[in-house]
Amino acid sequence: MPTNLTVHTYDTPDHLGRHLVLDPRSLAYRRAYTDQPLHPTAWEPRIPVLDQCHLVSQGIHTADTYGLEQDVDALSSCTGNAATALLSNLLTREQATAAGLDLDDAAKAEHFALGLYADATELDRWHDAQWPTEDFGSSGLGVAKAMRARGLIDQYGHATTAEELCALLQTGPVLMGMPWLAAFSTPGADGFIDADPTWSQSPVEGGHEVCVTALEAVALEDGRLLPDHTILRFRNSWGSWGDHGDGRLRLSTYLALRDQIDICQPRKDGVAP
Repeated sequence: MPTNLTVHTYDTPDHLGRHLVLDPRSLAYRRAYTDQPLHPTAWEPRIPVLDQCHLVSQGIHTADTYGLEQDVDALSSCTGNAATALLSNLLTREQATAAGLDLDDAAKAEHFALGLYADATELDRWHDAQWPTEDFGSSGLGVAKAMRARGLIDQYGHATTAEELCALLQTGPVLMGMPWLAAFSTPGADGFIDADPTWSQSPVEGGHEVCVTALEAVALEDGRLLPDHTILRFRNSWGSWGDHGDGRLRLSTYLALRDQIDICQPRKDGVAP
């Protein structure tokens, strides 16, 4: 493993699978907040909600595709799934078709996501496990490298503050890797994972990658963000979980977990960082 990386690994139950991997070189691609106006924005995925947890019932037979002895019904492929949701927004229909991403068929899009996950595990050089041999999980950094290696994106930048995250969402969706607490798995009304005020006291189940698709509400006072009233929406990859596949959280929850969160925004078509 390269000695300059910071790595935090998590348990990888089948519905999770993200590990925190930070490369100090990424800070050169941090997109700093420069006091630009922050407004509500939305970047809807153009694919059906994906499901990494019930593969066989979707007609996804990993034994045939990957040469395994038997099918697996769930994979720790959240990084590939989140990246696929993001790419469905980032790419034109023609670009998606050329890349092998079917925007209309959920099972075919899930196949694509599993392929990205496989690529990410190969490019995650901090460990030796690779899917399809081992379902160890991957990282947001690994799947960003996988997208770039396929020519699907030109670059990817990062945010490390709440303001930078909200600024990135003015221009497109972002990938968010985060610790997943038990309370998050049973969201409240409208998919809020932090509806339970005691959520921070619940145990960590693992690490998870989601695609943040909207800055639904922006609350400001004297030009400063009010984290408790600023709302993020994200696309999950667990089928009809939450609000028809989506979840929400307050910006204050991001801030509470920020030391274990990484934010990455892939871009295409030569947009400067």
